[in-house]
Amino acid sequence: MQVGFIGLGRMGQGMAGCILGAGHDLVIYDQIPELLTTLGEAGATVATSVAEATADRDVVIDMLPHDEALESLVFSAGGLLESLPKGAIHMPMGTHGIAIIRRLTEAHEAAGQILVAGHVLGRPDLAAAGQLSIVPGGPPEILERLQPLFDVLGKRTFVAGNEPQAATAVKIAHNFVLGCAIEVIGEGMSLARKYGVEPSLFHQVLTEGLFGSPAYEVYGQIIVDEAYDKVGASVQIGLKDANLALAAGEAVGVPLPSCNVMRDRLVGAVAHGDGECDWAVMAREQARASGLE
Repeated sequence: MQVGFIGLGRMGQGMAGCILGAGHDLVIYDQIPELLTTLGEAGATVATSVAEATADRDVVIDMLPHDEALESLVFSAGGLLESLPKGAIHMPMGTHGIAIIRRLTEAHEAAGQILVAGHVLGRPDLAAAGQLSIVPGGPPEILERLQPLFDVLGKRTFVAGNEPQAATAVKIAHNFVLGCAIEVIGEGMSLARKYGVEPSLFHQVLTEGLFGSPAYEVYGQIIVDEAYDKVGASVQIGLKDANLALAAGEAVGVPLPSCNVMRDRLVGAVAHGDGECDWAVMAREQARASGLE
């Protein structure tokens, strides 16, 4: 498959590497030239503009940090809307809001192009190993064409529906629930610590008893080790996710009170200088509130 990939941060590097390793014809582009070096040396074609990254591509994937970057990529002069061939697919795979995905769906349709939301669940280490979970939304026949890429990038595909915004809703809700789970682990860990319990013991109770799942295992261990400098998703990304969830809920009249607690912990982390830490640092905020060092 002829693939263009735009946005080579921590997640994008691993994902693009898997696509290249599977033998697809890959063109890469990023506004930071240094991010192109490793994959270029591995055999990817390095583009110097969005237009070059989209020429003759079946699908152009982007992995961008926020809605503003996605909007600029698509609607700026020389952007995707102008450059993507008719009939080609644009697949944003980062975390974005419902409103921008709806806007892109309409704009690409008017231009004779196709939008698929292909959101991913997982951290950068899983991206590099091709072990993400993929949540796509779009026309069924297009998703079928893209399945070979989903198989390369992830261990499982959860088709959200025929509309791109359905996949976006799943991604936003997933990150909201995960953020609340991290907050709850922090609360439980602080309570146990107040009674002299070793955090590692409480982590074991959670992961081998009540909640035997990767989220509790991975994030619980980060909290036990206080390894907040090993960033998978930063506090800033967590804040973006919280704000997206609150906006999505408000738009359809769904209250999300737990999300406000999660957001408050993240805002507190920023205030204490932890804005660039992993978002699991919410547990440190809980510890502070509990009078723990």
